Amino acid sequence: PFPCPSSPPPPPQPSGRRRVPGAMGERPGELLAVAHLFLLATAWGAQLWVTFVAGFVLFRGLSRHTFGLVQSRLFPFYFATQLGCSALNLALFAAHHHGPREPLGAAHPRLQMALFFLSLALAATNASWLSRTTTKTMFKMQAIEREHGLGKEVGQSANREAYQRLKEKDAKYRELRRKFFTFHGLSSLCNLACVICTGVNLAFLALHLDSL
Repeated sequence: PFPCPSSPPPPPQPSGRRRVPGAMGERPGELLAVAHLFLLATAWGAQLWVTFVAGFVLFRGLSRHTFGLVQSRLFPFYFATQLGCSALNLALFAAHHHGPREPLGAAHPRLQMALFFLSLALAATNASWLSRTTTKTMFKMQAIEREHGLGKEVGQSANREAYQRLKEKDAKYRELRRKFFTFHGLSSLCNLACVICTGVNLAFLALHLDSL
C-alpha cells in the first residue's frame, strides 16, 4: 500500500501585535534621522523669524534704545540656539556619513558637510565675538545719546538731523558709530550665511527624504 501523504502544517496564527515595515524605532538610526530633521527645521525657523520678521517689526514699533535693549537680550539666546543646532547637525550628519547607512539626505555629502561646518564656525564667531562687541558698542553709543536727549524716537527716520549733528560734533560718538556699524554688518553677514547654509542643507534633505 502507498503511504498517505502527510497533511500540510497549519498556517501560523496572527499574533495580536503586527510589526509595520519601516515603523519608527525599527532601526536605531531612524531616531537620529528624526532628530536631524527636527534640528534643521528648528534652526531654519528661528533664522527666518529673527532675520526677516522680528527685527523689522520691533524697530518700527519701539523706541531706539528700547529696541536695542530687546535685541541685546534676544541675540545671545538666538546665537546660542543657532550654535547648538549647528553643532548637533554636524555631529549627526558625520555619524551617518561614516556609518553603514547612507548619509542623511546626502546627494553631495562633502558639500553638505562643508556647509554644516561653515554654519557652525560662523555661529560660534557671532556668539563669542561679533554680537558681544556690537552690543557693548551700542550701549556706549546710547549713553552719549541720552546725554543729548536722544534715544526715545521710534523708527529710523525720526530726528535724523539730531543724530547727524551729534556725529559731526562728537569725535568719540563718531568712532563708536563707525565701530558699531562695522561689527553689526559683519554679524549680519555671518547670520545671513548661516541662513543660506541651513536652507541649502534643508533643500538637500527635502529632495532625498527616501534616505531618511
